[in-house]
Amino acid sequence: MITRPAVHRAHLLTRRPEQAGPEPVLRWAEVATPVVEPGQALVRTELLSVDPASRVFMSEIRSDLPPVSLGAVMRGYGIGRVVESRRSDLPVGARVLGWTGWQEYQLADDTQLEEPFTVLSDPARGVPTTAPEDALGVLGLTGITAWLGVEATDPRPGETFLVAAAAGAVGSIAGQLARERGAHVVGIAGGADKCRYVVDELGFDACVDRHDPRWRDLLDAATPDGIDADLETAGGEILDHVLTRITTGARIALIGMIADYHAAPQRRHGMRNLIEVAEQRAVLRGLLVTDHTDRFDEITSQLADRLSDGRLRAEHDVVDGLENAPAALDRVFEGTGRGKILVRVHSSGDER
Repeated sequence: MITRPAVHRAHLLTRRPEQAGPEPVLRWAEVATPVVEPGQALVRTELLSVDPASRVFMSEIRSDLPPVSLGAVMRGYGIGRVVESRRSDLPVGARVLGWTGWQEYQLADDTQLEEPFTVLSDPARGVPTTAPEDALGVLGLTGITAWLGVEATDPRPGETFLVAAAAGAVGSIAGQLARERGAHVVGIAGGADKCRYVVDELGFDACVDRHDPRWRDLLDAATPDGIDADLETAGGEILDHVLTRITTGARIALIGMIADYHAAPQRRHGMRNLIEVAEQRAVLRGLLVTDHTDRFDEITSQLADRLSDGRLRAEHDVVDGLENAPAALDRVFEGTGRGKILVRVHSSGDER
């Protein structure tokens, strides 16, 4: 049995990020563990999702969620175990999914959280078990984002589909889904090893190493007939060059702009080749997964079928220790991880 501690550890946001690289904007601190009142439950974080959107939450970029307040616990999505409860829908022992925050314990109170916790498994009620890594990755917001992005860009047989960060959580899934549709799939990844991985193991047709100084020429060579569909995660100079390769009627879905997640508006990259969108009559649209919650079950079912029969491959990169969450986020932006990056806060059987 887990005894509620008087205090627990958390990452608190101290200031807004100003640069692209690693930057100490979080403080590792002890905070009081809340007492459970009627209508509440206490959730002990087990696994934390590490996503590029964390930099959006840290900044003052306008989004569907407000910026994290300075001095507050860093926002984060994760999986935890209910250890105390005074509500019937979240019994002790149930594993739940939701906004745990970058902290060891979160109070499940629907009047305070941005959305309620979802029960993933409850042995007492026979709720089926989903592997935590998959629930935060291929069968979670990551995989759903990839599905929606491919759907929005609609790559057709023989067309060229491009995805940046091809070895990352969303890109690796999206490329496989586009390949299933019969598209010619080209990825961009950081390093020769990652490029080999997405081609040899994930089935991409080609991959361009963004660290190679010739990456623009290499991308041109890999897309001789132009780019018909682009699932954009990088932004910056990559997107700017991609715009010079789009075909007439190309479809571009912006699901991320990592190059501009850190800087004040005056420091952002900007687009020099945006005129290409008009001249090529292309469609460029932003896409946020949270706009499609009514389709989550449907899409997750489709992804689960592909995962179980081997049509889809997903990889996890798990970092141990909540204290290492900032370093794990740096890995996302540096491109040194492969697949979905997660932080293990507590193991399921850890009673400490």
